[in-house]
Amino acid sequence: MSTAAVPALPHSRKGSSGQVLADLLPSSRVRDAALVLGGAALTGLAAQLSVPVPGSPVPVTGQTFAALLVGTSLGAGRGLLALALYAVAGVAGVPWFAQGTSGILPSFGYILGMILAATVVGALARRGADRSMLRMAGTMLVGEVIIYAIGVPYLALATGMSATAAIAAGLTPFLIGDALKAALAMGALPTAWKLADKR
Repeated sequence: MSTAAVPALPHSRKGSSGQVLADLLPSSRVRDAALVLGGAALTGLAAQLSVPVPGSPVPVTGQTFAALLVGTSLGAGRGLLALALYAVAGVAGVPWFAQGTSGILPSFGYILGMILAATVVGALARRGADRSMLRMAGTMLVGEVIIYAIGVPYLALATGMSATAAIAAGLTPFLIGDALKAALAMGALPTAWKLADKR
């Protein structure tokens, strides 16, 4: 039987593998540079949505949500670059860490965690982890675990806190807020894909 007789299957964005939302934009180096810069800026803007936590040097912010959103939307490579740019610029003096701060702070471990988390969730998104609510929930959970796995020990080392105190100050107060952020992402990313597939 001739292979020429076999019709090509129609291309479907929904069924395509290896894509993240940013890939739906026309490809160019200018696009990638703009996405990386925009991802860093979005994270810095979200960090200003900040609420102090009594007894903790780490405030509740929109920063972690933005970092994970950047990673899943841009993919691993661009997500890594966006969060690395955010971190390097903040250390260099750009006042876009939480509450308009900059430099290496006790909470800097969370930012290091965000770099790795954005990379990992971006890689998962390329495997379709952002296409359904259930998979997106798992992706957000993986990202949050990575952020805290680096942020909490760093907080303990930077402040001299015990492990128990660091968990109490740098993890426990944020669990409810992180669950709400995860719920928002669970709806936002799969919905964005559905809208894209209807175009």
